[in-house]
Amino acid sequence: MNFDEWEPVYERILASFGFDRAADERARDRLRSLVDGRACYDTGVLARRVDGETVAVVGAAPCLSNEIDRAAAVDRVFAASTAADVCRDHGVSVDLMVTDLDKNPETAVEFTHEGTPVAAHAHGDNVPALDEWLPRFDRDYTIPTTQAEPVSPVRNFGGFTDGDRAAFLADHLGADSLVFVGWAFDDPTVDAVKREKLRWAARLLTWLESRRGERFDVLDGHREPI
Repeated sequence: MNFDEWEPVYERILASFGFDRAADERARDRLRSLVDGRACYDTGVLARRVDGETVAVVGAAPCLSNEIDRAAAVDRVFAASTAADVCRDHGVSVDLMVTDLDKNPETAVEFTHEGTPVAAHAHGDNVPALDEWLPRFDRDYTIPTTQAEPVSPVRNFGGFTDGDRAAFLADHLGADSLVFVGWAFDDPTVDAVKREKLRWAARLLTWLESRRGERFDVLDGHREPI
């Protein structure tokens, strides 16, 4: 994702939630300092595994346990947040975990030490989590990410929530097709802020499917162009 293309969308997200861009940038810089400003996981390694493959983008909605066989049936699995735990509990191998460390950071730490890359995301209100957990990561399997302007080695692949960031990452790495498992845009158990985040996830995935010339079944009834 070219930041010049992402930035107008990012500005709309900031305005929608009243987020502070400067806070995102401070978090990005803190993440950069925690990885010593040096290269981390080589995404080219993962790209060679993902290129031309079908990737399951696995979300953590309550329906996931009932749909997990769909993730097991495809080539690669990118899991968002606690979806990584569900996959592991069901014996489904995870190729990438995407997280902002808000729920199961210990799983992210374990994955990096087991040789599974983790995209660890910095945003304005998770600096304490970055400080607590990033030093425990194996940096060789850490992909530091931001929603603000990237500063190497911190990357911006596009996306806002853990789930849609996983989809944008799969696109960046050359996935041939994406399938969505464990997603529920109309989850009645979430609060108002989470509902708005899910709306933004739907908007961003609508944009992504248009960019890819692909149609994501998960968006049926939820397409909301930016």
